[in-house]
This record gives sequence, structure tokens and C-alpha cells, in this order.
Amino acid sequence: MRLLLASGSAHKVVELRRILHAEKVSVEVLGLTDVDAYPEPVENGATFEENALIKARAGFAVTGIPTLADDSGIEVDVLNKMPGVRSARWAGVHAQDGDNLALLIRQIADVEPARRTARFVCAMALVWAGGETVVRGVVEGSLAEEPRGERGFGYDPLFLPDGETRTTAQLSDDAKDAISHRGRALRAMAPHIEALAAQSECSAGADGEAPRASSEPQGR
Repeated sequence: MRLLLASGSAHKVVELRRILHAEKVSVEVLGLTDVDAYPEPVENGATFEENALIKARAGFAVTGIPTLADDSGIEVDVLNKMPGVRSARWAGVHAQDGDNLALLIRQIADVEPARRTARFVCAMALVWAGGETVVRGVVEGSLAEEPRGERGFGYDPLFLPDGETRTTAQLSDDAKDAISHRGRALRAMAPHIEALAAQSECSAGADGEAPRASSEPQGR
């Protein structure tokens, strides 16, 4: 079965392939560069779940391929859980990872360590001909006083998962996947993808629909 990840991030495509392989889920993962370009949907949802569904529904509507999409970001308690759903655009609509990270560093520069609590959140939506489902992964932690590490992307160089002295940008891929918000969301989604792939094999040449799953967030 082919599975489209509705993301322009090469990092996320690699991460999805790696985690599904570890979970022994056999599907062909496509990224947006593997399909004809289509207009990017407006992510105007108020929650991570709403935005993930917007992207997954758009990808499936255009391609007809079962589509997975995530919306993820960082919630900083001292900033009233912002950037939140605006994490990717925190420094502006066309901001790059470095711009967003630099802005967050400036905003919390005078905040003492005990109040630098934060969490990474990932909502992941799967949409196919038979329905849709949404799961959520969360990892609690805090923000380091300065960025450390060369791995990962986004806010990884600043985030210290609970129980770790290393930022997520200092962790190996396996160590990060074991605790990351996307890793947790993907592992929660893996059984749904596996069931869809199995149904697709059984009904090859038919409509390929899998049993309808709940659209309520799961895997918390």
C-alpha cells in the first residue's frame, strides 16, 4: 500500500519511514515531492488536531492516496503555551527553523530554569476512503539556556526531555524516536496504518476501504 505523508519536510518523511520500519509496518511512504503539486491548504485550525486533519484531508482529496499528516509544535508554559499551533510560523509566515528558534530564545532569555517548562505536542491524522482517525503524542520537558546539538530540526536544540541532560538535537535517531512526540504519535498510529494496509491487500481490485476508525484523538 502507498501512504502519502502530506509534508514538505524531508526530515519527517525519513522519520516516518524509520519508525514504521521499526514497528514492522510495511507500506510505501511517499512525500509531497513524489506526487503532483497541489495548493497548500490553509492551516487555520485552533488545535493541532484540526490542522492535522486539514492537511490529511487535502492530500487525500487531491491524490486519492491514504494520507497521513501531522501538526506539531512546542508549548512553552511561561508564554501561555505558545508558540503552539504557530510553532512553524512563530517568527513569521516565511520563517525558517533558525528564525523561530532565535525568536524563542530571545523571548525566554530572562526566565529562570525552574519556569522554563515546555512540551512537544504532535497530532497525527490519517484519512482514507473509509474514514479518518487522529492520535496525539506528547513529551514533557524544559528549555535549555542555550541551543545544543546538531541533530534534529526545529526547536530540538533547545528542548530537554524530562529525565534527560541532553537536548533532542543531541540524541541519536533511535533515542529520539523512543521518546519524541512524533515517535509516540506514530507508534499510536501504526496499528491503524497496519490495519489499512492489510485491508488494502485483502481487497485488492475492490474499493480498498478499511474499517472506519474514530476521529477522536487517541494515544494520549
